[in-house]
Amino acid sequence: MTFSRNPFCTFFFLALLFLFLTVILKKWHFGLQENKPFGDAARPDGLTPASDRLLQQLQERQQELELFDNLQSFMDPSLPTNSSVKYINGKLRLDNPAKIDIGCEELSGIKAVDFLGAGYTKTVLKAALPQGLFVALKSVNHQGTDMRLCMEDFLDSQGCHELVSFKLRKEIVLLQRLQHPNIVELKGQCQDSALVGGITAVLEQGMPLQMIQLLQSPWEERFRVCLGLVRLLQYLSHSPLGSVALLDFQPRQFVMVSGELKLTDLDDASIQEPACQEDSDCLLQFPHRNFTLRCSPSRICEGLNEMRNLYNAYRYFFTYLLPHQAPPLLKPLIHQIMNSTGDLRQGINETLVAFEEVLHMYQSGLHLENLPPSVTRDYAVLKGMRSVANMEYRCWPSYNQQGCVLSVHGAREAALICSSHPQCTSFSLSSEKTWTGRLLASFRSGFSHLVPDVNSAVYMRRVKASGAVL
Repeated sequence: MTFSRNPFCTFFFLALLFLFLTVILKKWHFGLQENKPFGDAARPDGLTPASDRLLQQLQERQQELELFDNLQSFMDPSLPTNSSVKYINGKLRLDNPAKIDIGCEELSGIKAVDFLGAGYTKTVLKAALPQGLFVALKSVNHQGTDMRLCMEDFLDSQGCHELVSFKLRKEIVLLQRLQHPNIVELKGQCQDSALVGGITAVLEQGMPLQMIQLLQSPWEERFRVCLGLVRLLQYLSHSPLGSVALLDFQPRQFVMVSGELKLTDLDDASIQEPACQEDSDCLLQFPHRNFTLRCSPSRICEGLNEMRNLYNAYRYFFTYLLPHQAPPLLKPLIHQIMNSTGDLRQGINETLVAFEEVLHMYQSGLHLENLPPSVTRDYAVLKGMRSVANMEYRCWPSYNQQGCVLSVHGAREAALICSSHPQCTSFSLSSEKTWTGRLLASFRSGFSHLVPDVNSAVYMRRVKASGAVL
């Protein structure tokens, strides 16, 4: 069968051709080409609903940053703000008149020497400065979850980079506003894409907090971490920006710097307490406990940020670090702290007072005042001497994993410890001290001989006539 012999087929073919050409012309006319809006999505300004949402999110982030300046001026008008926030040509800029030691020029010649970690938003690299100082460089993680989800929603690489960058920009602003010994120090920043490839924050370098390693450390070091955390939370509760809540409160948000706990991630911090109409609006929900605070006459859940931080400190830090291996005579105070924070019966101010009381008693040795002076009578002391070729034994938790080195207030406490260890025959005290000012005592089961050392004293357990060690 041919088209010439069948007029119906010829007509059908021409109709299909006409319909096909009509569809093509309509697609061209209404702009249905790839990546162009059509119908309701077509806008005179060239924006699509997706780009509209992206622009709205960018503006919301900008307003959040501007809120920091407004809040600091409101909290204390006599204090000048550290920086002004500007949005110029779609780019966020921070003009900081305060001194910043490390800027774009210094960063342009710095090379990363190690990879420290990466999260949803940021990548952290270790870098060495010409002066020999090591710092941490935080920048946007272009392969992170936040960037990937943004690209899936908006298909705008430049806009997504701006949006994801806001978390790091917010962190820089907060680090400028919030300065405390338990917050990492901002050593500089750069926002020049040509020099460093985007916004970069320069922070003092710390080691990631390892809870398993911390659990194996002496109680004094674990108490130091908890004390630093409480001091930090007390500051955040009364900061220049008001009460600050750490919404993503996890051990991974902290680092250790020379034995001190420091907060390093602030991008999920909130400086606003929730509004309320009734008490049920002020609900704190945790996996195993819920708490309800009162709605204030000003219709704000006052104290909710503080209590959220405090209970998170209890469940992530105090529970694991405080009670275990605490000095027996300090345990009643420790249990009071655990009970009051676990039930949120006290605020952060009262909790800090309790921690400082424990520290004072521990440093001063008041918890040992009932120890009899006679506890050292079973030991012969050789001052100005140090033992060598020692026969070590291990104890837990020790400052030295290959031996038994513990923190003591003085010779009486060390003698009490040695007498409680069956293998201990002697101990020595040197001038080396811990962060509390307490002495480090080395316990051993024997040694070869003694050598002169003006900074050391050796205490040897006396031997009975039968040859047994007392």
